[in-house]
Amino acid sequence: MSEVDYSSKEYFDKLTAYWRAANYVSVGQLYLRDNPLLKRPLESSDVKVNPLGHWGTIASQNFIYAHLNRLINKYDLNMFYIEGPGHGGQVMISNAYLDGTYTETYPNITQDEKGMKILFKRFSFPGGAASHANAQIPGSIHEGGELGYALSHATGAILDNPDVIAATVIGDGESETGPLAASWFSNTFINPITDGAVLPIINMNGFKISNPTILSRKTDEELTEYYGGMGWKPYFVEGDDPEKLNPEMAQVFDTAIEEIKAIQKHARETGDTTMPHWPVVIVRTPKGWTGPKSWDGDKIEGSFRAHQIPIPVSRDHMEHADALTAWLKSYKPEELFDENGVLKPELKAMAPTGTKRMADNPITNMGNHTKPLVLPDFHQYALDNSERGKNVRQDMLIWSDYLRDLIKLNPDNFRVFGPDETMSNRLYGLFDTTNRQWLERISDNGSDEDMNASGRIIDSQLSEHQAEGFLEGYTLTGRHGVFTSYEAFLRVVDSMLTQYFKWIREAADEPWHRPYPSLNVVSTSTSFQQDHNGYTHQDPGILTHLAEKKGEFIREYLPADANSLLAISPKVFSSENTINLLTTSKQPRPQFYSIEEATVLANNGLKRIDWASNDDGVEPDVVLAAAGTEPNLESLAAINLLHDQFPDLKIRFINVLDLLKLKKDDPRGLSDEKFDSYFTKDKPVFFQFHGFEDLIKDIFFDRHNHNLFVHGYREEGAITTPFDMRVLNQLDRFHLAKDVVEHVPGYAEKGAAFVQKMDDTLQYHYDYIRDTGEDLPEVRNWVWKPIK
Repeated sequence: MSEVDYSSKEYFDKLTAYWRAANYVSVGQLYLRDNPLLKRPLESSDVKVNPLGHWGTIASQNFIYAHLNRLINKYDLNMFYIEGPGHGGQVMISNAYLDGTYTETYPNITQDEKGMKILFKRFSFPGGAASHANAQIPGSIHEGGELGYALSHATGAILDNPDVIAATVIGDGESETGPLAASWFSNTFINPITDGAVLPIINMNGFKISNPTILSRKTDEELTEYYGGMGWKPYFVEGDDPEKLNPEMAQVFDTAIEEIKAIQKHARETGDTTMPHWPVVIVRTPKGWTGPKSWDGDKIEGSFRAHQIPIPVSRDHMEHADALTAWLKSYKPEELFDENGVLKPELKAMAPTGTKRMADNPITNMGNHTKPLVLPDFHQYALDNSERGKNVRQDMLIWSDYLRDLIKLNPDNFRVFGPDETMSNRLYGLFDTTNRQWLERISDNGSDEDMNASGRIIDSQLSEHQAEGFLEGYTLTGRHGVFTSYEAFLRVVDSMLTQYFKWIREAADEPWHRPYPSLNVVSTSTSFQQDHNGYTHQDPGILTHLAEKKGEFIREYLPADANSLLAISPKVFSSENTINLLTTSKQPRPQFYSIEEATVLANNGLKRIDWASNDDGVEPDVVLAAAGTEPNLESLAAINLLHDQFPDLKIRFINVLDLLKLKKDDPRGLSDEKFDSYFTKDKPVFFQFHGFEDLIKDIFFDRHNHNLFVHGYREEGAITTPFDMRVLNQLDRFHLAKDVVEHVPGYAEKGAAFVQKMDDTLQYHYDYIRDTGEDLPEVRNWVWKPIK
C-alpha cells in the first residue's frame, strides 16, 4: 500500500482535474483541427468542416476511467478497460494520450501542443481515428461498432488469466440488446481459482439516440432484484457533482475490488468453488455530463439530445463559436496543461505507469502472452481407407480424440465453446479428459453430467452469442480455441464474425499489433444432415457470407472425411489473423481418402483423385468437382453410375478442401494456369457444393472456363430421409449423372435411355420413402466400385 492518501480531498481534487483534462481532450477531438489550447479566438479554419462523433457517454466514462486509475494505483491491479457504449472512442484515445501510451504507439502525436493538434484533427476525420473503440487504439480488445458483446468478450479474456480484472463499462442502451442481456449469465462460468474477474460497470445515463433507456427507469430496488437474481451483487453511485461523487465512487469501487480479492483469496486458499456473487456497479450520471445544459430552448445535458454533437458549430457555421469556446474553457485548460500543452506533472502522476496503464496492459496488445499450441500428430488418429468407402465412421467422433489430446497438451491455453451442442456434435472424446466448466449448483441426482468448476468446455448456455463472444475474448488475448455450432445457427452470429473480421483487418495494418491466433469456427449439424429437424435447421449461407470478406483473413475448409479433417487441423490451429470456418460432418459417412491423400489435400487445397478418374494421359470429357462431405459422396456414386453405363467417358474427379484457394482475387488463389490445369479451359465442369450455388459461380466468373454446372443447396428442405435432402436440392447422384449425360457433347442422344432410367429411379425413390420412411436399399448399401 502506497503512502498516498487515496481518499483525501487533495487527491480527489487532482483526480477531478485529471478528469477535466480527459474531457477537454475529448471535446477538442470532436470539433477542432487547430488552435488546440485556445491561445487565440477560434477561427473557421480551426474547426472541422463537419464535426462527427458522439458526446453523450464521454464525461461519465472519463470519470469512471479516472477512478479505475485510482484503483490500479491503490491496489496495484492488473486491469484493463472494455468500452461497451457505442461511439465513445474519445474515451480510450483521450486517456491513452494522457498516460503517454498513445504517443508511444504513434510517436508523431506528441504530448504537447503540436501533438494535441494532430490528435484533435485526426479524430473522426479522413485517414484518422474512428469514432468508436477499435483496433487502432492501444488497450482495446473490443470493437465498439456493434453493441452487445462487452461482457462476453470480457469473460473470455479473463478465463485462465487469474490475476486480471476486466473493467467492463456497459451502456444502459447496450444493456437492452439480446446478447448483453444473455451475458449476465457469464458468472456461471468464471472460476475464482483459475480465472480472473470481470467488474461490470453500468454507465446509466438514461438515454439512447432519441429514447429513454429501460433500465434507467427502474428503481434501485428493482435493479437489485434483477441483478441479484442473476447472481450479481449490485452497488449504486449517483450524482453530477464531482466533489460529492468522488468519495462515494471511490468507496464503492474500493468495496468492489476488496470483494473480488476476498472471493479469490477464499477460493484459492480453500478450494471452494461455490459460485460467488461478484460485484456490479451501476453509475447514474447525466447523459452529456459537463457539456452544454441546453440549446435553443431544448434541454441537452441529461437528455437524449446530448447523444451526438450537442451544439451546431462547424467551419462554415461559426455563429456560435463563442459557445464552443465557453464549453472548452469550462474545463480550465490553463490549469491542466502548461504553455506548451504538456499535462502538468502533478496530474500526470495520477495515471498508472508502464504496463499498469490500462492502455498498455500486455493482455490487450498481445505482449508476450501468446504461445503456440503444442499439436498432436494427426497421423496417430488416421483411418485405414485402403478399401475406399467401406469404412463408415463419424468424422467429428474421430476428431474429438484429436481435440482431447490437444487439450491434454495445452491444459491452460485451449478451450472449446458452444451453445449446448458438444455432445450433439459427437465430440465425445473431449469428456475423456475434461468437463464442462460450470459454477452453478450441480444436481446430485444423476441428471447433470461432466460438470465441474474447472472444465475446458464452456457449452452450458444456449446462446451462440455468448459462445462466440467468449471465444473472441479468449482469442483476442492470445489464446486458442474452437466454437462449434449447428450450421444454420451460425447465422445468428454472422454479424459478430463480420465485426471480428474488421478488427483483425485493421489490426493487421498497425505495426505495433502482434498477430492474433486465428478464430476457429466449426460448422456441423449441417444442412444436408438436418433431415430429422427439417427446413428450420438448414442454411449453409455462412460460407457465402464469409467468402465475401477480404481473402487474406478468411479460410473455408470443407473436409470430405475424417482423414481430411485431421490433415487440415494443423493449419487451423497454427494459423494467425484469420477466421477459419471448418464445415464438417457428425453423421456416419463412408471414408474415402488415405491420410497421405488427405495431407496433399490440406497442403494444396484440392487434388485430382486418381482412383476416381480415368483421364490419365488424355483430355477429360468432363470434370466433376466436389467440396463437402455429401457432395464428395454423391459425386463418387455418380461416377460409378456413369462409368458403368459409359465406360469410354473420360472423367476427371477433383476434391476441394480449401475452397477459397479457387478464388482468383484471394492472396493464396490459384493462378489461371494452375486453375486451368485442374478444370480445363472449356470442358464441362460439374461442381457439387455444400453451400449456395452462386458462390461457385462467382469463383468461376473470373476464370477461363464458364462451361459450369453447379449442384448445391437450392433452398429446398423438409423433415425427410437423409438422401432425400440431397434429392430435393438435386445434389444427389441421379440428378448429377443425368445432368452430365445431357450436357457433355455427344452423349445426350445415346444417353436418352440412361436419363430416363435416372428419372424413373428418382420417382421410385419418391414413392419408396413415403411408403417406408427410409432410403432405397441401393442408396443405403452403396459402396464404391473401382473404375480401373
